[in-house]
Amino acid sequence: MDRRTLLLTGASRGIGHATVKKFSAEGWRVLTCSRHAFSEHCPWPGGEENHIQVDLGSPDGTMDAVARVQKRLKGGKLDALVNNAGISPKGPNGERLNTIETDLRTWGQVFHVNFFAPVVLARGLQAELAAAKGSVVNITSIAGARVHPFAGAAYSTSKAALAALTREMAHDFGPMGVRVNAIAPGEVETSILSPGTDKIVEKLPMQRLGQPEEVADVIYFLCTSGSSYVSGTEIEVNGAQHV
Repeated sequence: MDRRTLLLTGASRGIGHATVKKFSAEGWRVLTCSRHAFSEHCPWPGGEENHIQVDLGSPDGTMDAVARVQKRLKGGKLDALVNNAGISPKGPNGERLNTIETDLRTWGQVFHVNFFAPVVLARGLQAELAAAKGSVVNITSIAGARVHPFAGAAYSTSKAALAALTREMAHDFGPMGVRVNAIAPGEVETSILSPGTDKIVEKLPMQRLGQPEEVADVIYFLCTSGSSYVSGTEIEVNGAQHV
């Protein structure tokens, strides 16, 4: 069988890092996009030659990334696109930025990374996704459905918009044989947890943080045949935080 290929944005840490390791372990070729250069500490094989350094906050950079990915694919198929990259700016002292205090330029940057980049990449790579009857997975957030104590207004509204975009994309890409879904993580144990998260965890039904690997497993499910008739949905991965 041909080796399947994944394109993952935001691969340098947390959920993205776990996702690369999961797909690599399953034998996939993984192309990664990140604003950071490839780290020698990343353990997956072939990582450096399959990494594309790009600022998804730049419209020109995002469109250029499409061409660079196509060059790496050499006219081939793309089995999965996982839009994981996301930014959530904070105030000078790490405080949450609300609708009143967030600068318009910050809104624009957040929406370009969190919302516009996913549709630009998917639209630009639609021929490669269609050739594989592939899958797109957008990483949204529990913050897209409620006011969160740490996630800012721009981040939260961009994730809500991404959930709506997922439905629209599922409708538009479906006739090509491409499925589009979203995953909404809750409190996941990564290096960027905000102080005070432990107070949220105390109130969760499962009373623990999620692990990046647990999110990666659901992403993998949505990119493989076990979910072959699942499209246009958003799966909550949050230990019942949303109930």
